[in-house]
Amino acid sequence: MKKLLRRLYLLIVMIFFYLPILYTVIFSFNSSKSLSVFSGFSLQWYQKMYHNKDMMNSIFYTIAIAVLATIISTIAGTITAIGLSKSNRVLKGVVQQMNDMPVMNPDIVTAIGLLMFFSTLVIKKGFMTLLLAHVMFCIPYVILSIMPKLRSLDPNLLDAALDLGCTPMQALIKVIVPQITSGIISGALIAFTMSFDDFVISYFVTGNGINNISIMVYTMSKRINPSINALSTVIIGIITIGLIVVNVVPAIVDRAKKKKSI
Repeated sequence: MKKLLRRLYLLIVMIFFYLPILYTVIFSFNSSKSLSVFSGFSLQWYQKMYHNKDMMNSIFYTIAIAVLATIISTIAGTITAIGLSKSNRVLKGVVQQMNDMPVMNPDIVTAIGLLMFFSTLVIKKGFMTLLLAHVMFCIPYVILSIMPKLRSLDPNLLDAALDLGCTPMQALIKVIVPQITSGIISGALIAFTMSFDDFVISYFVTGNGINNISIMVYTMSKRINPSINALSTVIIGIITIGLIVVNVVPAIVDRAKKKKSI
């Protein structure tokens, strides 16, 4: 009986999570404007999305900002985390407290703070302010992902590499970074997800004509437009492909290495 109840509970949870996604995908192929009655199969909403310049621009800006913010925040976060691991306790504590603030702050507080900051410096809102904002709130997540990996390293590892003839840069690239690669990848994935998904901060710091997908969907939600379903399905497809690449490709590579070693 307990086993049956557990399975039933798991089924309900799965339906709760995935039914809305399945609903969105199915109705993105609906031939009518109805969001409740499926009238027949059609690709017209994908065609309209493709020919809608604003929607295509929002996809471009979302991916461009997410990729750039991920690269910049991963590099900056990795260097900062490695530097903190070799810093004294006081400096490390202060920086970690400052690093936790953007994570703990509500998005609306961060958004208003960034808006006032850019306004004070008379910086025109647009692509650059959007990118800087995303880099700012992505870096803390990268640092938080890498720090546990650095704590688990042998504290004498860097000194041993230097004693064996490595330069500081060689020791960093060839010894330290390979040991924390999983933390770097995790931080990069979190940064990409946070950037791709962000709405509140983006809404406050972007300028005219520079909208990401979240802002575009928000503006379209005020009127019934089935193209939202098509846009959402494209996002779901991108995320699914990304998850497959991240999870399946490493498994295939590891299996190939094991076969070679045998």
